[in-house]
Parts: sequence; structure tokens; C-alpha cells
Amino acid sequence: MIYEEYELSKQWLFKLSGHNELMADYPVEQLSIAMRERIVLPLVTIQQYALTKIRELDEQLVQAPVKEVYEKLVMRCSFGIINAGRNSA
Repeated sequence: MIYEEYELSKQWLFKLSGHNELMADYPVEQLSIAMRERIVLPLVTIQQYALTKIRELDEQLVQAPVKEVYEKLVMRCSFGIINAGRNSA
């Protein structure tokens, strides 16, 4: 549902602006966002994997030392995501 709403919003934005891509009038900012996405997407993927592993360990009621490693990985990915957002501003 969220993706469909996003697509509908884009369609209306294109109709109103007369453009066929987001931020068409801001090419430098487009490049900045594209660069940031190349950094952020792998971090978000790694973070999601670690969160899934933590959830699995919690469901199994397992107290494994690796859980702490996954928790640190989640936090460090968060720092990278935050820094990528700051540096692109």
C-alpha cells in the first residue's frame, strides 16, 4: 500500500511540475542522493540481517555470545547511516 501511494504521489508530482523525474531541477542534489544511497543501502541491508538474527535468537530463547556481536553491528550500521545522511546535507 505504501509503495502504491508513493507511485501515485510521483505521478501527480510529475503532472504538476511538468517533469518526468524527481528533483529534475536539482541535478547536483540528485547526484548527492545517488551517492548516499550507494553507501546507505548496504548498511541498511546488513543492519536488517543482524536484526533478523537477533530476533531469531530471542525467539529460540538462546543466550549466545554472537547475539552481542549482532547488537553491536546494528548500532554501528546506525552510525554509518546517520553519518551518510549528515555528510550529504
